[in-house]
This record gives sequence, C-alpha cells and structure tokens, in this order.
Amino acid sequence: MNYLNTKHMELKEVKQILQKYFEGTSSEQEEQLLTDYFNSQTVAPELKPYQSLFTGLSELSAERRDEGLEEEIMDYILEKETRDKTHHRWLWQTISGIAAALLVALLAVNLYTNDNQWEDSFSDPDQAYAEAVTVLQYMAGHYQKGMEGLEPVQKINKASQPLNKSLNKLDKGFQEIQEMETINKKLKKQEP
Repeated sequence: MNYLNTKHMELKEVKQILQKYFEGTSSEQEEQLLTDYFNSQTVAPELKPYQSLFTGLSELSAERRDEGLEEEIMDYILEKETRDKTHHRWLWQTISGIAAALLVALLAVNLYTNDNQWEDSFSDPDQAYAEAVTVLQYMAGHYQKGMEGLEPVQKINKASQPLNKSLNKLDKGFQEIQEMETINKKLKKQEP
C-alpha cells in the first residue's frame, strides 16, 4: 500500500497502519504517516484516544537531547544508592540496639522474678558484655549479607515501574483495537 497523502487517508487504512504499529511491524514511513495524521485536524472521532499518544511522541522526538542529562541521572542514582545504604545501615543498627536492649530487659526481668536463679557463664560482667557484643555482631553480619542479596531486586522493581505504566497504556490500546475489530466484524455480518 502506498499512502502518499495523509489528509486523504481512509479510516480503514489508518486503522491498518495503527494495528501494524501496535504489533511492532510498521515501517518508519508508516509511523511518520500516523504521526502526521494524528497531528492533523482530520482525525476520526473514534481514533481521538490515540491522538495524544502520537502528538506526545512527536513532541518528545522534537526536543533536543540534553547531553549532560544522562550523567546527571547516573549521579543522582549513585547518590541515592549511597543514601539508601547509609539509611539501611543506620536502621539496622537502631533495630539491633533496640533488640539487644529488649533482650537484656527480658533477661533481667526473668532473672529477678524467677525463683531458680540462673548461674552466670561468666564471673566478670565485662567479659559477658564483650561476648554478647561479639554474638550480636556475628548475627548482624549474616543479616546484612542476606539483605545485600535483595538490592538487585529492589533496583529492578524501581527501574521497571515506568515500563509497567507504559505497558498498561499499550494493553489498553490493544484492547480498544480489539473492541474496534469486534465491532467491525459485527457490522460486516449485518451488511447484506
């Protein structure tokens, strides 16, 4: 098919190119025709929902690409990761401190309320404290190693959010195209 004049393209032809566009099989020339069609004043009412997509795409492609933008984005991401790591470290230390304080409080309450007093493993309280700190640091190290394994998953989730939003819009577009095809088939069946 040769679409030389976009102002006089038939609705059927536009729908066919639009279908090819959403399937990913349209050529650059056909995509340009769609962009020209949707930027014109002769857009069919049933295709108006797609007009904002194509006008937005043409606006985005018309903007000049900022050369330093990529570097700024990478700097921001690296800075954010550093802040997140510091925040997680601070959060972990706080939680560990609270857990240790609760453990000591529970042991103290149990020690003073229990008729059968526990025998201390250590005669020197400083030695007992040092051993408790060593055990808690060991546990904290293993917990942090486990948390480090989850960082790539968090990065993937953050990075895929814009893609998921775009895919939801595309899915909606595909559904509208399928609805149009269903209506078209019903209309063809009704024709004598």
